[in-house]
Amino acid sequence: MLSVSGLRVPGLPPIGFAVRRGEVLGISGPSGSGKTRLLRALADLDPTPGQISLDGAARDSLPAPEWRRRLGLLPAEPRYWAGTVAAHFPAPPESAAFLSLGLDPALRDADPATLSTGEKARIALLRLLARKPDALLLDEPGANLDRANRERLLSRVREFREGRQGQPGGLVLWASHAEEELRLADALLRLPEGTVTKASGASP
Repeated sequence: MLSVSGLRVPGLPPIGFAVRRGEVLGISGPSGSGKTRLLRALADLDPTPGQISLDGAARDSLPAPEWRRRLGLLPAEPRYWAGTVAAHFPAPPESAAFLSLGLDPALRDADPATLSTGEKARIALLRLLARKPDALLLDEPGANLDRANRERLLSRVREFREGRQGQPGGLVLWASHAEEELRLADALLRLPEGTVTKASGASP
């Protein structure tokens, strides 16, 4: 479980919520409402007062790299720094993983600079999943995807939430300004108010 209390993100009221494994918390709000700032605070990328713990381990009790591995952040604009896509993965990525998101496995050898914005976002999700996080922090992940690829993205996030092949399910925070993208959400954290409400019509 991810437990947050008294988190003071600039421009927002104190934030508090809890998300259990197998659950999705949607973070909704217009552009500029603080969604990205909140996710960065949770990932310990920006120093932010407050209490955060994951499965009983406090943020301050773990080395920063381990905390960021466990709470995997997918930014709205993923960064690439190596000359090939495969070089960004901890181990050679499997073809099946690429195909599951509608990607050509040949892209493993491509220069990231040649990728489309949508390809960069989907490959960044695969890169994140390869690090075996306990939680996904998703910042507008479907913003540059067409309908078919958005559905593939939803399917992969659903698999992560539920667990597969003997792996326990994870928890998800999905930020979007478009609530129709938050179909998997069990509850919604609305910004900038900071209120949490039960989601209506969440898909199983």
